[in-house]
This record gives sequence, C-alpha cells and structure tokens, in this order.
Amino acid sequence: MMIAFDMRCVGFILAKMVLRELMDPSIFVKFKSFLNKGNDPSSLREFMLPILCKNSPSGNIGLQILDRNWGAGWNLLALMLAQKPMDRISCLDALRHPFLCGPRWRVETSMNMIRWGLGSTAVRITEEYIYRQPQRRRLAHFIELMEMLNPHPKPRNWLDLLPGKWRLLYSTGRHIGLTFRQPSFRVLIGEVNLSVTRISTSKTTFIFSSEIGFNAINGHDWPHNKTGTSGNLTVTSPFKLRAGRRLYLKEDINSGPSLTSLNTTSVLKILSGKKWRKAFPVSEIPSSLPVAKLVSTEIELTMNLDEPLGSKVENAEKVLREIRLQVPPEMFDVSKIVCGTYVDFRLLILRCVNGSALLFTRTCTDS
Repeated sequence: MMIAFDMRCVGFILAKMVLRELMDPSIFVKFKSFLNKGNDPSSLREFMLPILCKNSPSGNIGLQILDRNWGAGWNLLALMLAQKPMDRISCLDALRHPFLCGPRWRVETSMNMIRWGLGSTAVRITEEYIYRQPQRRRLAHFIELMEMLNPHPKPRNWLDLLPGKWRLLYSTGRHIGLTFRQPSFRVLIGEVNLSVTRISTSKTTFIFSSEIGFNAINGHDWPHNKTGTSGNLTVTSPFKLRAGRRLYLKEDINSGPSLTSLNTTSVLKILSGKKWRKAFPVSEIPSSLPVAKLVSTEIELTMNLDEPLGSKVENAEKVLREIRLQVPPEMFDVSKIVCGTYVDFRLLILRCVNGSALLFTRTCTDS
C-alpha cells in the first residue's frame, strides 16, 4: 500500500503506475538517484529512454502513454517531481492538466505547455530516421516557433541554464549519409555531445567541448554486428557570452522568395492559425529577436583511435575526413557557433554562422 504525503509522492506513484519497469527495485533506485543528484525532472524522458526501449524493441506502452498529446505526461511528471516545493504543481492544477483531462476537456493551454509541446514534438520527429524533405521542413518550422517563444531571451538567464551536457538531436544544415557513397573507411557515428562548463575566474566565459564517438570499419562490406575500431574526437574552444540580436531580413520583391523567407512565411501562417492566435497574438514576424551572442577565439582538436587503425597516420586522416563529412561542420569546428536562440532545462538551440540551427537535449552527466 502506498500513501502520498505531497505532490512529489503522487508523482512517484503516477510514474510507477504508467512505467511498469519502475516496479523493478534496481531500476527504481536509478530513477530516484537521477532525481536526488539534482537533475531537473524535465530531462526524465532522456534518462529513461534507454531503459524503456531496452527490452521493448516494438515500443513501450508506458512511453507511448506519456508521449501522447504532445508529451503532456512527461510535463505532468516533471511538475510533480520538482525538487523545490514551490516549483511543484498544485493538486487542483494537476487535475486540470491536459494529460489527465484529455482532448474532450476544454483546458486553457498555458504558454509553458505550448513550449513543452513544441519541444516534445520536435524530439519525437528527430527519433525517426530523417532524410525526407517534409520532415525537415516541419522540424525547421518547430525550431523557428521555439525561438520566437524563447522563455529566457536575456543572456543572464543563460549563465545557469547553459552549463551541462547536451546531446545533439538534429541539424537543419546539410545531411550526408552512407547510403550511396563507398568510402575507403566506413565510420559509424555514435553519440555527438556538447559539454558546456563555466570558467571559475570569469562569469561569462564558458568552455565548449564537442565530443564525437565513432566506430571505424575498414573494407567495402559492413560486418553484421557493425563492430570496428572505436575512437573519439574532442573539439574544445572557449566562448564569451554577450547580448545580441538576430535580425530577420526582409526579402526584395524582385529577387524572388528564398528558403528563409518561405520558412518565415510558413511560421507566420502557423502562428496566425486558430490554435496559436491566443497564445501568440502577432500580425507579422518581428524584425529582430534577442539572442545570447557567443564569441569564440581558438579551437583545440584531439582524436583517439584504437588499434589497429590508430597505428598509421594515414588511416587516422581518412577516418577524420569521413567524420567531417557526416557530422555537422559546427560540431567539428565549434567556433562556427555564433549565438543561442532558445534554452530551458530540457532543450537548447544554437545558430551557426551559415544560418543553420543545432537542436540539443540535456542529458544526464553520468550517462
């Protein structure tokens, strides 16, 4: 028998009811340890995803329930499991939450819930294998919407939210895969993370470390288990945080529409729709938005490649060349990152010198 003494206890009970894996004592200990270490509950899905999908290749029922309705279940869990009592949702507000009310109830959607829904939908799309243009356009629209609804536009808000470990989910830039190419070294990219740490001597200076894990496979045929020579690439650079603005340039009528103007027009069409009109009452796209300007000085690159490929320099050069083709260039040369346009406890969006966007999700430091 379980007795709830406050909303956090109710959150634990709800989590056990929906996620049956938490009934396993060993998994529940990891669950509580994640929260007790000070990790924000909004990153709970990122932490639980490997555990939930480990024994459920066809799909986890609890994951599907919490992902429903723009990830409303994860939002309710995050509000219930907040560390500080003042940050937790009240009992009355929990009963009116979209996750418990369902689509037939008329619930006034808050701006925080709209931001959460946009981010959750974008994350769900990135979990698919994306090369088709409709998904890429849809993701670009969601990223533009999130940037306009950024809850922390001032740089001082970024000082506490930016540090941490962020996993790269998606880049709006060029995508190059292995489908039709026949490189001499096949490189299977693992996780691509961006670690941000603050320098103790300066309040506005951070160290950005791009960490790329990979497996290099020599030969023209893929092995069945996709195993090869493991390695990692680390690119480090100091950044200074400054206040800045992102300008939206108006297109010339005679020059014809560009891809940027088409995206902006689509975003304006979405915002003027019935669903968004109350939350974002605008008649036109703003000419500029406040951003966190990031100024870099120099980069330092370190690459480790295990034996036997690591014994020859020419092998390492071929592997490095293949990594540069597959990974977004901004993760290989982090000095090309120029500003941050969205940040919260869960998601991060950075813009690069060529205008492309990088979407990150916060990950557990120990994972």
